[in-house]
Amino acid sequence: MSADLTGTYLTLDDGRPAVRFSRTYGHPVDRVWHFVTDPDELAHWFPSRAEIELRPGGTITFSGDPNMPESTGRVIAVDAPRHLSFDWGGDELRFDLEALDEKRTRFTLTDVLSAKDTAARNGAGWEVCLTALGAWARGERGEGPDTGAGAPWKELYRAYIDAGVPSGAPVPGLD
Repeated sequence: MSADLTGTYLTLDDGRPAVRFSRTYGHPVDRVWHFVTDPDELAHWFPSRAEIELRPGGTITFSGDPNMPESTGRVIAVDAPRHLSFDWGGDELRFDLEALDEKRTRFTLTDVLSAKDTAARNGAGWEVCLTALGAWARGERGEGPDTGAGAPWKELYRAYIDAGVPSGAPVPGLD
């Protein structure tokens, strides 16, 4: 079985490495905005519980990730319901939403990496998380992204490495 990779590794104009994912959801932009900003919605797909003070300079508290300690981040920018960016663990996460029509929204996640060698690891992790978000958006009730050994994370990670995406960073919970 081969993994279908949806992330793209790229170098931004300012030279920083990133992985980017784009999805289209059958929901209005305001609903998708809640997927990105509401702690109870995030709990279904984001790797940590995230409590967001939704304003530039606001604090985000991350907790509940079995592989990461509790931490805080800072909101960089908010343009509801189109853009949210914040610091998390040294990375900058950017969520961009574009209404395609009244019922569909293009969702783009860009993980601006603090280190190039985290690209394959983070790419595989976001694949798992965004699969959980897709299920949640379709109304399916699952366990969320932290599904333990049954998650296809290792296969996805290997596929990113095989595709030449930079790797080598420690893997929380495995290293």
